[in-house]
Amino acid sequence: MFKTYKKLWLVLSLFIVLSPLGLLATGTAFGEWGSDELIDEVGFIPAGLEKMADLWQHAPMPDYSIQGFAATFGQSALGYIASAVVGVLLVVLIITFLSRIVKD
Repeated sequence: MFKTYKKLWLVLSLFIVLSPLGLLATGTAFGEWGSDELIDEVGFIPAGLEKMADLWQHAPMPDYSIQGFAATFGQSALGYIASAVVGVLLVVLIITFLSRIVKD
C-alpha cells in the first residue's frame, strides 16, 4: 500500500507537517465552534448538538493538543502534528478494516 501510493503519502506527510499553520490564524476555524460560540455564529444550538455537547469535553486530544504540553507555540505545533498523525492512522485503519470486510 505504501509503495503503490507513494505520492499520496508524501502529500499527506506535507499536510501533517504544515498543520500547525492553523495556530497562526486568529479566531476559530469555520465549523469548529463550541456550543457557546455557535449561538453567536448562527443564533441557536441544534437539539442534537446540545444533547451531544458534553461528549466532546472529554476528548483524548482536545483542541488538537497533548494534555499538559501546550504552553509554547512549539508544544502546540507538536500537538497539532500528533493529532494529524493520529487522525491519518485512524482513517487508514478504518479503511483497511472495511476493505477487508468487503473483499471477504
